[in-house]
Amino acid sequence: MDILDILFSAAFWAATVRIASPLIFATLGELLCERAGVLNLGIEGIMVAGAFAGWIAVWAGLPLWGGVAVAFLVGAMLGGVHSVLSVPFGLSQHVVGIGMTLLATSLTFYMYRVILPEVSSPPKITAFQPLDIPVLSDIPFFGAALFSQTALTYLAFLLAAVMAYVLYRTPLGLAVRAAGERPEAVATQGLSVTAIRMGAVIVGSGLMAIGGAFLTLSAFDSFFFEMVNGRGWICIALVVFGAWRPGKAVLGALLFAAFDAFQIRLQQTPMGAFLPYQFFLMMPYILSILALIVMSRRADVPAALMVPFNKGER
Repeated sequence: MDILDILFSAAFWAATVRIASPLIFATLGELLCERAGVLNLGIEGIMVAGAFAGWIAVWAGLPLWGGVAVAFLVGAMLGGVHSVLSVPFGLSQHVVGIGMTLLATSLTFYMYRVILPEVSSPPKITAFQPLDIPVLSDIPFFGAALFSQTALTYLAFLLAAVMAYVLYRTPLGLAVRAAGERPEAVATQGLSVTAIRMGAVIVGSGLMAIGGAFLTLSAFDSFFFEMVNGRGWICIALVVFGAWRPGKAVLGALLFAAFDAFQIRLQQTPMGAFLPYQFFLMMPYILSILALIVMSRRADVPAALMVPFNKGER
């Protein structure tokens, strides 16, 4: 297998779309928070909590979509704590976010040990199965790559389109963007900047949790603590890469996923025989950093990002 065989393989692009799906959910959640003016560094822990909550709910007997709903609710509750501390209380968003990651990760570990105290290996569930879209899945090459994915993958791309529409075509989206750019203008219109920012953090955190749940309910069929593996931090970088726009953020997620899928297959080429596997594992991160450097030079950061707002103050 050479490089061209990899790049022109439908299986490679199918894997790229699959790997990008949890990143899209979490990146959209982070983007929503930051568009409203709040940096949510709790994303890594929220994804871990969402992965566990969705999996344990399905293991306990709920249907798969019930597990997705539970993951969203758990993420929203954690986002609620984050929003109270960072918006009306005005605490450091860096400190609150890191604290939220530690809290969510530790609480997940505790709940795992409480619910499954004697289990040495986590039980498996029946995860989402690939759905072939009629007619489209029969298209040569593209059908197998794009239209034979699980329902959560289709939902990820649908949510990206919905968020782009809401942010740029609706009064609600205008209010969210204004809260992150000119919060004083929002207040003069009689709207609550606090409510808008808290709502964005709560909903955004729910989306992050669904990104984590994708790993246990769609990509795998079980839960282990290392499965998120830094994806939350990557999603923060993807928001910057996408210049705080949903469409570009999705492209960034696909780019990182392509690098990741590429390095896995590259290990099976002759290069994998004499290069250590750690070299291949670092490739997507190095390439993503380089792409981020190029794109971030032109990024238009929301003017009020991480800036507390108190009504009446200038």
